[in-house]
Amino acid sequence: MARFMENKHPQDWANLVLAVLLFISPWVLGYSAQQFAAGNAWISAVVIAVIAIGALSAFREWEEWLNLIAGIWVVAAPWVLGFAAIAAAMWTHVVLGLLVAAAAAWEIWEVRHRPEAAA
Repeated sequence: MARFMENKHPQDWANLVLAVLLFISPWVLGYSAQQFAAGNAWISAVVIAVIAIGALSAFREWEEWLNLIAGIWVVAAPWVLGFAAIAAAMWTHVVLGLLVAAAAAWEIWEVRHRPEAAA
């Protein structure tokens, strides 16, 4: 069991949960009729979830870099795609995007600063 959990990081689980929250947010917060806001939430959530699942099954550092980029995109999307005036969508994207990016950055930092194993 310890070997199975060896490369499983809690940040990947967190990003998977955040992806689910982002995916359901258009319906829960009432902006599912807003094409760009809802579409971006659904597509970004699927991308983040797929990367997180990939990292959980076989960790690679580049997966965390992709999730960092995806998180930054989610934060920037309200202004790039023009739905910043929809408060629920904008705040959902900003908060969840920052959390995804922070989790990915934390894991990158953790992996790069792991103490060398003694033989």
